[in-house]
Amino acid sequence: MKKRNIVTFIVGAVLIIIFVLLLFAFQVRQSEMALVLTFGKPAAKPITEPGLYFKWPWPIQRVYRFDNRIQNFQDKFSQTYTADNNNLILTVYTGWKISDASLFYPKFVGSVPAAEKALEDMLRNAQSAVVGKHTLADFVNADPKQLKFDEMETEIQDTVQSQLSNDNYGIELEFVGFKKIELPESVTQSVFTRMKGERQVLISQEDNEGQKEASIIRSTADRQAAETIASANAAATRIRGQGEMVAADVLPIFQKDPALANYLLRLDALQQSLNQQTTLIFDERTPPYDLFTSIPTNAPPAAAGQ
Repeated sequence: MKKRNIVTFIVGAVLIIIFVLLLFAFQVRQSEMALVLTFGKPAAKPITEPGLYFKWPWPIQRVYRFDNRIQNFQDKFSQTYTADNNNLILTVYTGWKISDASLFYPKFVGSVPAAEKALEDMLRNAQSAVVGKHTLADFVNADPKQLKFDEMETEIQDTVQSQLSNDNYGIELEFVGFKKIELPESVTQSVFTRMKGERQVLISQEDNEGQKEASIIRSTADRQAAETIASANAAATRIRGQGEMVAADVLPIFQKDPALANYLLRLDALQQSLNQQTTLIFDERTPPYDLFTSIPTNAPPAAAGQ
């Protein structure tokens, strides 16, 4: 009986402790932020660090928890006109999170769907304003460098974030992007025709560049060939002149005694071939080596004193 009373006492004490903790303590998880209201008004700054905290029991204080992670939201399809009066069907997605629970709660009474409804209206207005400043070529273009998706997405994000900050919504946009862009059937054919024309312009530009490069290469080759031919002709003229000058010097000798001149020329050629220490293999019938066949074998002795 005594043991049963002890067990009952322990169980009762544990239940009382749990009840007290439920009344006077609360836990904040890693993915949450908490806002403590005292008589319906924020008592202090939002709690953003995870852990165990204490509070006064209701109705003095009440705790509201909010998800502090990035939440994705997608706008509905909407029609927007570009600066050149073309109709586009767009849908925009965004990532947002609660940056200040003390500002978020009074605006939306802690309701995420209410916040997304306000975001939808802001995104649609900002989208219309930004798209209205750009032409269709910024969305659809044969040249990828002419597309301006990043620029327009940044403009929409800056516009909406400025409005959120000015109105103290306690919301921060992390990113904004175009999820889908469609063209009405009435616009599709004209867009394809224009894209075909733009592509044809690019083809013409590439063709002109190719012809220009080919012309430069041909001109360079023709100039180099002309310079080479001119240099060769100049060398030939110089060699021909030197030969004619030598021929002019030798001509009088040939005219006086052609046999002697021919013999001297052959001797000179033979001397030049023997100037270096080399071994010659030649045909004795080939000038000037045929001189060796005409050397007398029994030459008379030289006269005394000579």
